[in-house]
Amino acid sequence: MFRIKKLDVFIAKQFLLLFAGTFFICQFVLMMQFLWRYVDDLIGKGLSLTVLAQFFWYMGLMLLPQALPLAILLSSLIAFGNLGESSELTAIKAAGISLMQTMRSLVVITLIITGVSFYFQDVIGPEANKSFGQLLLSMKQKSPELEIPEGVFYDGLPNSNIYVQKKNLDTGKLYGIMIYRQNGNFDDHAIILADSGMLQSTEEKKHLLLTLYSGEWFENMRSQDIAGSASVPYRRETFGTKRIVLDFDGDFNLADVSGIAASAKAKSIRRIYHDLDSIREYNDSVAHAFFSDAQYSAFRKPPIEKKDSLKAVALAVKKTTDFDSLYSKLSTEEKQRIVKLATDNARNTQMDLEVKSEYSRLLNRNERLHSLEALGKITLALSCIIFFFIGAPLGAIIRKGGLGVPVIISVIVFIVFYIFDNTGFRMAREDEWTVWFGRWLGTAVLTPIAIFFTYKANNDSVVFNIDLYKNIIMRMLGLRLKRNLTRKEVIIEDPDYAKNRAQLVEINSEIDRYIREHKLLKWPNPIKVFFRPGDDHDIAEINERLEETVENLSYTKDSVILNELNNIPIIATHAHTRPFVRKWLNIITGIILPLGLFFYIRMLRFRFRLYRDLKNMRQASDAIIARIDAAHTAL
Repeated sequence: MFRIKKLDVFIAKQFLLLFAGTFFICQFVLMMQFLWRYVDDLIGKGLSLTVLAQFFWYMGLMLLPQALPLAILLSSLIAFGNLGESSELTAIKAAGISLMQTMRSLVVITLIITGVSFYFQDVIGPEANKSFGQLLLSMKQKSPELEIPEGVFYDGLPNSNIYVQKKNLDTGKLYGIMIYRQNGNFDDHAIILADSGMLQSTEEKKHLLLTLYSGEWFENMRSQDIAGSASVPYRRETFGTKRIVLDFDGDFNLADVSGIAASAKAKSIRRIYHDLDSIREYNDSVAHAFFSDAQYSAFRKPPIEKKDSLKAVALAVKKTTDFDSLYSKLSTEEKQRIVKLATDNARNTQMDLEVKSEYSRLLNRNERLHSLEALGKITLALSCIIFFFIGAPLGAIIRKGGLGVPVIISVIVFIVFYIFDNTGFRMAREDEWTVWFGRWLGTAVLTPIAIFFTYKANNDSVVFNIDLYKNIIMRMLGLRLKRNLTRKEVIIEDPDYAKNRAQLVEINSEIDRYIREHKLLKWPNPIKVFFRPGDDHDIAEINERLEETVENLSYTKDSVILNELNNIPIIATHAHTRPFVRKWLNIITGIILPLGLFFYIRMLRFRFRLYRDLKNMRQASDAIIARIDAAHTAL
């Protein structure tokens, strides 16, 4: 039965105080990063404080689920880092309380936060996304003179498309202007070219005043044309300054929310899965309609049933016609007309297929976005648990509190998660990956890391020992490790030189016998190397006895002996026999010929190196024995 203990309360207080502070920090950082995307929509629009407050409020609600995992990661890192740095975690473990028992109150708190995250995404988040989208769209429509981009046509003005080559944000002046205006039907339109101009809102915010300089006005006057006339009159006007008044409501009004409400981000999971049925049914109906159109276009008649397929083929064979001979009998004008007709038909078919392909892609994209959004609500909530089981064990391992190392680690972990999660989302959205794989990629990458750190921290294993990893890598690459023995600062008792001398003499004789019996310079049989056991227990025993003697002599005050001890090489006791310890790994390596050849050559290298190491070991031992005989005989 779970009982609340004083330790649970103590740990919970430490965590919650840090979580409150880190949450607001993470929320502020995310909001500032998110704000830069829409800073152009806020500056110079004359928005009231009420509108800005709504903008930041909805933004905060949208980003709250993203701030929770990062805050949990950072606060758990700092909390357990502080406990480890102040030795409180050591005292807790000394009392017989494991790390998992220490974290149990925080696990409950994390589960509650996970539920809160899911609730926000499923209930509050859709409404916040819908309101934020409506507010942002209204902001963009408030002052179109600041929204006109450079180098593309802008259709935000009523009945007009405007192209601006360059604009000056300081003065608001536009350069290289081209305006296409359409009033009424398609035939009643005008094209206006101007060297520069200004677009400003009137005082009552109901119209736009467009002032143009040094330009020309071309206008089609079809509406004034006399009925039945073959010619189409137009007028051309050259002007130095021209002012045009456009109807436009510049006051801040909320835009229509109907299009925004259909977005997947504005829906709960229940509504997403409800709408997915309708979306899939509609997509299937569109696909069937396109397929029926393709069949009808191919046969130029209603689709042929399966039972009539053989009959249709028979009729087609009987009615086979040599079209090339018919075409050759036509006149030049008829050939040109037929070629033009065929080209137009092919072009129209191509355009029709392109339109249908783009429409099908959009329908498929909409379906995938709904599925991605539903899975995203679950994965983002579960990331709270995963980040906790990364942060808490890491804090217990690193044992560094404050905002230094924990912040760096938190940023690195969050960046890794963001890269994988965002990459998976984009690839799944573009139909490059499946939906479930793309959405669960970030979670799948971090889950093994969380399990690894939790296991290591719970078993007090060393994770961030640089020397340990350095030695492992050097052994894997076959690099030599060197001794670095120095004189001890405090020596209570000198080593037993007579005993150590006798041990070295015995080890030297064993080395001579080993070199004679094992013939290290001879190439071994590959079958025995990869498919038969071949552990070398003799060299392991020699190395063990030698290391014991070196350890005893390392307490000497004699600098000559210390120097000779450092000349004794550190030998590898296994790499000269087989590539791996496990038999099945050796068998697999031997079967895969290129890999087996690599490890066989590597093993030969270790055999030659062992031969040299034994010679050097023998030489250093003789020097130590001579030094003991010369300087420590009396001892």
